[in-house]
This record gives sequence, structure tokens and C-alpha cells, in this order.
Amino acid sequence: MQKKVLKVNPKDNVAVALVDLAQGETVTLGELTYEIIKDTKAKHKFVTEDLAVGDSIIMYGVLVGKASQPIRKGEVITTENVKHQSAKVERKTETTSWTAPNVDKWKDKTFMGYHREDGQVGTENVWLFFPLVFCENRNVEILKDVFEKELLFEKVTKHQLLLRSLINNSETETAVEEEQDSRVFKNIEVKFITHQGGCGGIRQDAEALGRLLAGYVNNPNVAGATVLSLGCQNLQVQIFKDALEKISPDNKKPIIVYEQQKSGTVDEMLSGIIKDSYEAIKQANEIERKPAPISKLVLGLECGGSDGFSGISANPVLGQLSDLMAGIGGSTILSEFPELCGVEQELVNRCVKEEDAERFLQLMKDFENSVVAAGSGFDMNPSPGNIKDGLITDAMKSAGAAKKGGSSPINDVLDFTEYIKEPGLNLLCTPGNDVECTTALVGSGSNVVLFTTGLGTPTGNPVVPVVKISSNTSLSERMPDIIDFNTGDVITGEKSIDEKAEELLEFIIEVASGEVKTKAAILNQNDFIPWRRGVSL
Repeated sequence: MQKKVLKVNPKDNVAVALVDLAQGETVTLGELTYEIIKDTKAKHKFVTEDLAVGDSIIMYGVLVGKASQPIRKGEVITTENVKHQSAKVERKTETTSWTAPNVDKWKDKTFMGYHREDGQVGTENVWLFFPLVFCENRNVEILKDVFEKELLFEKVTKHQLLLRSLINNSETETAVEEEQDSRVFKNIEVKFITHQGGCGGIRQDAEALGRLLAGYVNNPNVAGATVLSLGCQNLQVQIFKDALEKISPDNKKPIIVYEQQKSGTVDEMLSGIIKDSYEAIKQANEIERKPAPISKLVLGLECGGSDGFSGISANPVLGQLSDLMAGIGGSTILSEFPELCGVEQELVNRCVKEEDAERFLQLMKDFENSVVAAGSGFDMNPSPGNIKDGLITDAMKSAGAAKKGGSSPINDVLDFTEYIKEPGLNLLCTPGNDVECTTALVGSGSNVVLFTTGLGTPTGNPVVPVVKISSNTSLSERMPDIIDFNTGDVITGEKSIDEKAEELLEFIIEVASGEVKTKAAILNQNDFIPWRRGVSL
């Protein structure tokens, strides 16, 4: 029989409803029983003791809020009776010990990847087109249309057929032919990025965009790139080249750069780009998958559209997976700094280097100060969907989100656009915004992104597979076209977190080897939104 309630940490004074609980119902937690004061939906929390105004709300063993009204034992907590509160952290107070999990069964595991000359291994082989400034977006879109039609021979979709039937006043639609691999080149994907940056804003944002794009070129999933420049923009070609030189001083990847103001007419420029890019793509197609140890995987850890189960199923599964990767010698990157608010003490104590602990706290402080200066705050982070599904304060959301990072030591702290250089767990300063975060993770070297969700978030990335992991079975069944992997059986008690982490790692190996296509890839979700360093939560 499925348990009805759960206390995450022995220190907690709240319990999680695993199923809908009715007013007056009695539930048992260990040796204690509780009468439910008000109807409490699954994913929401009720207090396990009477609380007065100002009393602390503890979940995951940390402070996640303060009672703003008296709350009776067994009463659900809401935005009306609880306000955000998190513990203040000044410094590293201790060095956390860690025992690595047994990884004997994984040591000889391999995936089939694309080996690069710098030692990185890609899970995809992508030729990437992108502009240095938004003025070139239209030319990139023209190239996208040309290359996709000629290289992919795209068939008419069922949605096109639906519209055609409406236009023709026909009640029937012609069946879509079964999908076949009609690509001209079998070992290379051609992808396109557009954006709204590169000029018109502050110079720092243009320079950050240059570093981000350099990170994309350096990502192991990218074989080479075609770069379009106007010529007069803030993000000059040399700024981009300098950023790439800093990340990869001995870069061997082919890069084709065209500057419109030096190229004559649009027609002349596009003709040159098509000829040069085709030859380079043909060469990149000769690269084939070969075995690589799974220590070459760099997994980006992210959550979006979270619910009250995310922090007790999907995110802890990623945390256990992150610990497995640390034991194997692979790499993981934990991002979304607004969603680490309230758990800073644990994280700084896990930093191997004192300077990383200090840098993490400074990055958090600077980020929060910029948000406050804009008239907001980290306490405004939970979305209406988060709140509706049980995440009522930012600290509560953060405590669950941080579970994606497991318990292993933190080997490095990276600022936005910095490229990963250490194995094990890394922290990366990004906003919590789903697409901005995914965009940043890929720019810092992730070759697979793991994206947990409790509500369903349709997003992907142009160069890296994004694996969607649901926190509950209902979501997996309701949105099967978006979800790749379900951890809902952790909630029902059918599987343990350790078991699901090992299942997930097996699935990731299949994705990384090209044996399984993610749902985001099937839906052709190629989202790219750079973080403008002003305010973005």
C-alpha cells in the first residue's frame, strides 16, 4: 500500500502529502498520528506541530520560511500563513566528508561518441550556424530554410495537412508517410541559432554573448560552425575569436566567418556561405561514433516547471546520479543560483577549495543584489505553477532543487560563460529561467542536459540532447510526447532513488550513443536564449 505522507528529514516540522488528504482524515507518520485540519492536495505540506507567528518552517532539514499566522498541527501551509525566510550564511564553517558510492559496475561502461582532437567526446555531431548580432537573424533563417529543405528533404507534417484540409474545405486529411531517414549526410546534424543580442545593449552583455557562443563552438557536440557578422556591431568578430582562443588556445575545429559589410550583396554573401559550409559539412560527416568511457560525459543538471514532488523524487535521483558520476570520474554541473537560496551553507561546506566557497557566496550576493535593485527579490522566484503544486517559498523550492547536486564535493565554481575544467560536481551561476539556464549549461560544456519537471516543460537545445525527467507518473502519462523518463515510482514506493538513478544512467548512455532520440529532439525544440546579466529569475 502506498504511503500517504512523508517527512523528508527528521529535523522537519512539516510533512508532505503523497496523496490528496481530506479534512478530518487521520494519517500516520512513524509512531505518530495527525488529524488533517483542512483539505490538503498531494504535493502540499502540513505542519507536524502547532506554530505561532514567527516560528520557523523546517523542510529538508533547513529553514524554508516563517509562520506569518498561527498554524495548527495538521494544517496545510500556504502563501497566506507562511512567508519566505532563509538562513544567512557568511563563510565556510566545516569541511563536509563524503563516501563515494560503489561504482564497480560502471567503471568499464562506454558510450558511442564523437571524439574531438582536444580530448572531449560529443554525444552529437553538429554543424552550427549562428549570428554575432541580431541584424543577421534573417540571413540565418534563409540559410536554415535552404539547408533543411535540401539536406533533410523534410516531408509535409500532419499539422500542415490539417491546415490544407481546412483551406480546401475537406473533412479528410492525407496520411503522413512513415518517417524515414532521408538526410543527405548520416553522421552530421545542421543546426541554427538566432538571438536578440550583439548590439544595442551594454557592452558587457555583447562580450558575454561572445563568450557564450565561443563555448558553443568548443562544446564537444559541435564539429564546426558558420558565423555571420554585420560588421559594425558591439560583438565584433575579434571579440568572439579572442573568447574562443581563451577557452581553446589550440582550436582545430573549422570556423567559417562571413561579414556582410565586406561581402557585397546579400546574394553574393549567401552563395559564398552555402558553398563553403557545404564543403565543411561534408568533411564533418566523415566523423563517426566510437566507444568512449562514460567519464567523458558532462551532465548539466536543471529543473523547470517544478512541483511539490520534484524535491523528493526526480531531483534526488539526479543527485544520486551526480554522485555516481563523481565516483566514476565524470562531470556534472549544477546551475540556477536563485534556486540555491537557503542551502548555501551546505554547498559552501562542500567546496573543496576555500576560494570557491567565497566565490560562490559572492556570486549569490551579487545576483541577489541586482534583483533587489530592480525592485524584486529571490522570494519572487516561485511561479504560480510552482505555488499551486506545493512550492510556496523560494527557500522551499531551493532546498528541493539543490538535491540535484547530490552530496559529493564541489570541485569548482563557475560564473556564467566559464567553461568546465574540473571533473566531479561544478556549480555554475545562471538564472533559474529554464531556457536561459539550459543555454548556459551547454555553453559551459555539458554534452547532455538532464531536466527534471513536475508540471511539464517543452524545451530543448540545438546542439545537446535534453532529457526530460518527470517527478510524478501522472505527468508522464499525460504528456508522453515531452517526458523521456519517469521517477513517479519513487513516490509510490515501487522503486528506490538508487534504483532509479542506475536506470537513468543506463538511459543516458543510450541517448549519448545515439540509440535513443529525446522527445525534445523529436519535437525539434532548439531553444537558445542568452542571459542578459541585468535581471532574469
